[in-house]
Amino acid sequence: MIRSIRGSLYPEMDGSVTVETESGVGLRVFVPANSEIYKRVEGSEVKLYTSMMVREDAMSLYGFSNKDERRLFELLITVNGVGAKAGMSIMSTLSPTELKLAIAAGDAKAISAANGIGKKTAERIILELKDKVEMPTSLPEMEGVVAATYSDERNEAVNALIALGYSKNEAASAIGSVAENGLTCEEYIKKALKNLF
Repeated sequence: MIRSIRGSLYPEMDGSVTVETESGVGLRVFVPANSEIYKRVEGSEVKLYTSMMVREDAMSLYGFSNKDERRLFELLITVNGVGAKAGMSIMSTLSPTELKLAIAAGDAKAISAANGIGKKTAERIILELKDKVEMPTSLPEMEGVVAATYSDERNEAVNALIALGYSKNEAASAIGSVAENGLTCEEYIKKALKNLF
């Protein structure tokens, strides 16, 4: 199995890149549409962490900018009904942080926003992966989100809801309506989502 490759980057037009190794061999690697790899200059040196899929009629390489992204992809394709194409569609729609938050919060709507992913498949992903995916240790910076009186966990939960697509007001209101104190970020998210639906 090929687990990583290093070489010169040449983007293609079909959701893949060619990585030309020092030996002159060019390998085609499928990369998520939102990957930072596409921000690299053509011809620059890159290292991709890869997952190799072998079928009767094809061998394909799927590449990611770090091991965490590769692990998420490999977890996704363990779910019944989620193949490599569906896994890449999800990884192209949601960042690793957004995907982890969606799974932790049980947000099937966010996952089913990916092309070709229905509600039932999204729910199956949540059910099968919720105990396997670690919550992110840091969340994307969101500007002017919450009052300073909120605990760090509540602040994180509000930012997480915003990352999932809720407005600042919706997120702050939903988290603020959770009566209990001293909960974890994940617990605040789960309780708040019940208030949003």
